[in-house]
Amino acid sequence: MTTSVPAAQFTEAASEESLARTAAALTAHGFTAEILDDAAAARARIEELIPAGSSVFTGASETLRLSGIDKDINAGDRSTSVKARVLSMDRVAQADEFRQLLASPDVVVGSVAAVTETGSLVAVSATGSQIPSYAGGAARAIWIVGAQKIVPDLATALRRVEEHALPLESDRARAVYGQPSVVNRLLVLNGELIPGRGTVLLLREAIGF
Repeated sequence: MTTSVPAAQFTEAASEESLARTAAALTAHGFTAEILDDAAAARARIEELIPAGSSVFTGASETLRLSGIDKDINAGDRSTSVKARVLSMDRVAQADEFRQLLASPDVVVGSVAAVTETGSLVAVSATGSQIPSYAGGAARAIWIVGAQKIVPDLATALRRVEEHALPLESDRARAVYGQPSVVNRLLVLNGELIPGRGTVLLLREAIGF
């Protein structure tokens, strides 16, 4: 049964009880779930979670941009930035290497469009660049998720994608690329079989789309 959720609720931070239910469900599904106060706490925690010298790919994410995590990783020197490397490559002549680097970094860091209280993560993409590493290509995956992205169930998560996240991302894409975004890839992560591979940092504050 689908829980009716007003669209306005997609912008409101979830309650402490909802955060706790979500963290418990994620843990039951094999993810490591942590509840942190805000993006600043996540920014500090990320440094602890990523081993020095790792190759790290940051998926496109307003959460990472606004928190400063994207800049920390891609302009810092503690790890090897996959994004910085691929931006210097010839996408035609080095297409195979380009694809492999994105698909199998040591660590992928990103966010998702929604997380359910039943323990599922929903990621969407226009290009699909981060989907392989999210799904299992990366040795470790870390997702930073604002409290407004928590929804009761998968049906509501898909509503959040279409009614809230996509319009906002389309506005951003028009400003940057001159065209709207589109949901070409949709990934639902219902569980993690490898202990310690997937970490979800749930924030008490709202951040990102």
